[in-house]
Amino acid sequence: MNVNVSLVSTLLCCSAAAILLLKWRRRRKVQRKIEEAKRRRERALEQMEKVAGKFREQNPSHQLEHILSLALPELCGKLQDDLLSPESVFYTYVDRAVKVTRDVNCVTDYLEESESQLLHVKSQGKKGLLYGVPISIKDSIDCKGYDSTLGLVKRLNQPAAADAVVVQVLKHQGAIPFVKTNVPQSLLNYDCSNLIFGQTVHPLDHSKTSGGSSGGECALITSGGSILGLGTDVGGSIRIPAAFCGICGFKATGNRISKKGIIPSIRGQKSVAAGVGPMARDVDSLVLCLRALLCSEMSRLDPTVPPLPFNEQVYSSCQPLRIGYYATDSYTMPSSSMRRAVLETKQLLEEAGHTLVPFKPCRVDHFMCNICPKGLCSDGCATFLESFKGESVDPNMKQSVFLAKLPNWIRSLLSWIIKPMSLRMSTFMRNLKESSVKELWELHTEIEEYSQEFIAEWKRLDLDVMLCPALGPAFKIGFPGRLSAAISYTILYNFLDFPAGVVPVTSVTKEDEEDQKSLRGHYNDMWDKVFVKAVEGAVGLPVAVQCVALPWKDELCLRFMKEVEKLTRKKENKH
Repeated sequence: MNVNVSLVSTLLCCSAAAILLLKWRRRRKVQRKIEEAKRRRERALEQMEKVAGKFREQNPSHQLEHILSLALPELCGKLQDDLLSPESVFYTYVDRAVKVTRDVNCVTDYLEESESQLLHVKSQGKKGLLYGVPISIKDSIDCKGYDSTLGLVKRLNQPAAADAVVVQVLKHQGAIPFVKTNVPQSLLNYDCSNLIFGQTVHPLDHSKTSGGSSGGECALITSGGSILGLGTDVGGSIRIPAAFCGICGFKATGNRISKKGIIPSIRGQKSVAAGVGPMARDVDSLVLCLRALLCSEMSRLDPTVPPLPFNEQVYSSCQPLRIGYYATDSYTMPSSSMRRAVLETKQLLEEAGHTLVPFKPCRVDHFMCNICPKGLCSDGCATFLESFKGESVDPNMKQSVFLAKLPNWIRSLLSWIIKPMSLRMSTFMRNLKESSVKELWELHTEIEEYSQEFIAEWKRLDLDVMLCPALGPAFKIGFPGRLSAAISYTILYNFLDFPAGVVPVTSVTKEDEEDQKSLRGHYNDMWDKVFVKAVEGAVGLPVAVQCVALPWKDELCLRFMKEVEKLTRKKENKH
């Protein structure tokens, strides 16, 4: 009997040891892949330093600062007129991008083929709209021969077989994609860190995040390391980091720009529309990028995209606009600077002859607590969790992954326990469950009805466009993962599939910071309290407003953004 007990104990111990050994070997294998990826990235940065340094040596009179000071339309004009060479522009931005990355950690790879593309562009007889312009590309957009990691170790060493359609079109227009930029692990966070490439920090305050998921793009552009970037947006992933970093960002109507060759955060998810769009320092640059993308070449490469060229007549119109506006959606507490940004912009627009009409978004609490979690997690978070299978979890994603892994009965129990403390969090948590096909179809019907309700109110008020808050100022690192509710201002327009963009209009003042301390929010719950902490210590950081139009009215949205930018700059020049 004792022999049998001893044998069983030995077998159990051996099994436990074997399991621990396998886990250790798996972790070690993952760690080796991360270390190799970091070494590869370092070699890429060193290559950038080498080629930029060589160009400087060969061209001692090179006017680097002059090139960096040019806005995109000016730069394009000088390139088209041969007043600047594509080489001088390219190596200027390569040099600047690597220096910026050493500071804020935003570039993940150097596209060495860009040097060949530079020669190819010069050899072409026809000059495209973006002739000779270096462009940065978000990690999740395929570039042939390079990984689209989404910040996941399992996606390392899986180079794309072809360029995404948008990358092909940009090249067709003479642009030179030259770097890929950092994203949060899995893309589903508006912070910007992963275990491969680390944390991208805010260029103006390294204790703050650059935002996400296009955070690497926005940090690079803000710091002058890129003049134009391309990203994706499924809940605010272009608009939030652009607002945090103080640049302009635009998400087009969902199917206006091809998504072929772009890796989504949740494959197969159709409840909420992802948008593609540019980020740059000004609206003119966004417009130039849209003009270049919306060409016959994109429709040829991806026939699912409607052949709608950029509508110059709508964009160049000077007719006064009828503008709806709101300073709060009555769900996420706007920071003091967010509210002030909207109200001051409203006043500028009124003084310029536009009509401003108060608008109240319908049932945002129901949308955020019911429609939103059901739409993103109709499979009970299974696809989201697949991304993390065999992965270590980035600290900024741990709360989301932990919540997604909980069995339904535990989530229901927790939902009941926290209900007295946070009704919002309780309802949200309860709806993170798997839906049947019938329930999913019912949800799609509800989304359609919600959209029609929203549009009906828009039409009743006879609005052209909408002015509303963009999330800001930049959060402290780590806080986005604790505040999924705060994306209500941006994700609403993904579900509705409206084109939307952000324009910086002001910066946080000491008065904003002081006023913020007394805010209690609409619910005065845990999320409201965490929000106040997230935006603390932001004096001097940029704040943006959001501009929105109805589906397929992308050019009207950009026209409105340009008007906001023009009036803001005019006001700044007076002071």
